[in-house]
Amino acid sequence: MKNLLETAPADVAAEDLRTHLDSASVPALIMLTVHVTGDTSLLRDEWRPSLPTLPESGLPAEVDAEARLVCFEALAPHLDRQQDWDSEPSDELREQITTWLMSAPVEDALALSKVSFVPNGEDPRTPDWTLDEVAPDSALSAVVIGTGFSGLLAGLRFKQAGLPFTIIEKNHDVGGTWWENTYPDCRTDVRSHIYTYSFVQSDWPTHFGRQALIHDYLHRFAVDNGLMDHIEFGHEVTAATWNEDEQTWTVETKTDDGEEKIFDTNVLVSAVGQLNKPSYPNIEGIDSFKGTTLHSARWDHDVDFTGKRVAVIGTGASALQFAPPIARVADEMTIFQRSAPWLKNTPVLRQDIDPGERWLLNHLHQYRAYYRYSIFLPRVVGNLPNATVDPEYGPTEKSVSAANEQLRKDLTAYLADQADGDEELLAQITPNYPPAAKRIICDDGTWVKTLKRDNVRLVTHVVTRVDETGVWFGDEHVKADIIIFGTGFKAADFLMPMTITGTEGRDLHEEWGIDASAFMGTALPGYPNFFCMYGPNTNTVIHGNLVFFLECQANYIADAVKVLAEDGKKSLNLKPEVFEEYDKKIVAESSKRTWGWSKTHSWYMNAEGRSTIMWPLPAREYYEGTHHVRREHFDFK
Repeated sequence: MKNLLETAPADVAAEDLRTHLDSASVPALIMLTVHVTGDTSLLRDEWRPSLPTLPESGLPAEVDAEARLVCFEALAPHLDRQQDWDSEPSDELREQITTWLMSAPVEDALALSKVSFVPNGEDPRTPDWTLDEVAPDSALSAVVIGTGFSGLLAGLRFKQAGLPFTIIEKNHDVGGTWWENTYPDCRTDVRSHIYTYSFVQSDWPTHFGRQALIHDYLHRFAVDNGLMDHIEFGHEVTAATWNEDEQTWTVETKTDDGEEKIFDTNVLVSAVGQLNKPSYPNIEGIDSFKGTTLHSARWDHDVDFTGKRVAVIGTGASALQFAPPIARVADEMTIFQRSAPWLKNTPVLRQDIDPGERWLLNHLHQYRAYYRYSIFLPRVVGNLPNATVDPEYGPTEKSVSAANEQLRKDLTAYLADQADGDEELLAQITPNYPPAAKRIICDDGTWVKTLKRDNVRLVTHVVTRVDETGVWFGDEHVKADIIIFGTGFKAADFLMPMTITGTEGRDLHEEWGIDASAFMGTALPGYPNFFCMYGPNTNTVIHGNLVFFLECQANYIADAVKVLAEDGKKSLNLKPEVFEEYDKKIVAESSKRTWGWSKTHSWYMNAEGRSTIMWPLPAREYYEGTHHVRREHFDFK
């Protein structure tokens, strides 16, 4: 892959566009044509796409063909001067395009439309300041922990601002979870073109990015932006302590061979994320097993599954990816399911992007931006009503509102189609909790096809114990040569195993207990100049976009450093009353969402039934809350 946003594409001939026209995403092509020509009459009601099918229109083939031809004829006279096309539509045109795309003037969509459209070759959130400009004599510096999506982005923003910084990484390459997770068929379940930094797109070969290509994307990002020279690889942070006298952080690290190294810094950013500590089930006798055990997040590629008896514990997103290819070579596979996942019909999940579509993405100026826009905007706005409890509806563990019930019916219909008349199988694969109480997993039919294999058995009982030769559930024993844990991560164990000590010796983990919370997921009272990325309550389920949230966080942190530099201060400390007001709102709003209301077991919830993971409000509120640092929220020294 290569970064294709460095420069605008060269001019193209009309015949070249005509050759690839049948591959065009009609919504993206219409929006681009309106952008270039200003002809809003092309925003026809009969050409308006179905939101669930985007980036495809969801319209009959003959309607798509008509729209493509009209757009081609309108675009053809402009193709020989692509370089002169406006980089962005006017505000008025953007509003008209957005209203057409979303089928109505949606308030959140209009508010997010400008930040959702990122022109080729532009980085709208580049800091508008440098340390030399605002405080040339400042001694400010920063340390970032982690080199996943969030840590590399923080590093880039600091570099753009001219702030001295170091990134500390426990592994020996960048990528975070995309370096550590290498199980078979590992991929994202978010569309490739929005599972990227908004300002650095690539020539993705598949609709949903595979692990190796996502890692390559992050590695190239680090190299291309000169971040590798700032990274201390092979150092794991063990502790960070705030020094009140110096108004600095002391960061302690150790290497694999026990060597210790200390870093002193003004600003500390934890970018360790939520999905970096494997969760192993507490099963009696697991240590007595004589075969091989492995976790999806700690894959051993030397293990040969050919002809083996394999037990898979867990049916979350990872298991639905690694189990099918292993089932094709194993002698027997027994899958233990505590609760069935809801599946979303995603036919292109494992498909390559059509070559003609890739040509358009790479050669037709701003087509890529509108292609991304058609995916990103509906998703970032999302459909929070589908996951919102309606007390008047009479919520149950079946559904919590009329909208949630309709979603349940739609998802159940897909499962029934997969079961194809097998009522016993349908009962096994139909969840017993309302949609959005847990992650809804993208599926292209592969999962149920795997369950139908002669060598695969689905067991809908929990594992009670393990012995030397296999797995027990109740009074039945299943022999196994290999046990795979598809049991996810300890997502709620934020910042573990680091010890974070703030003002007056306060220990962050003792203050949190199991109830982690931070203002906008980033800042905490009593921990000056300390920020989290992908922190508490910043995950999204049915609305929002993770990388977009990370960009918001990086923007907020960079702005905090700017405030320190401009005001000539050494530290800023979030006011307790600001945090408390925010925390109360998050707790209250979480209880109104399906995941906060349902009693089903989920990694979204902690042991006390509170979600420390999910963002319960519209994405617009997160964007607005992190747009800039409000000085009145902080105390300064």
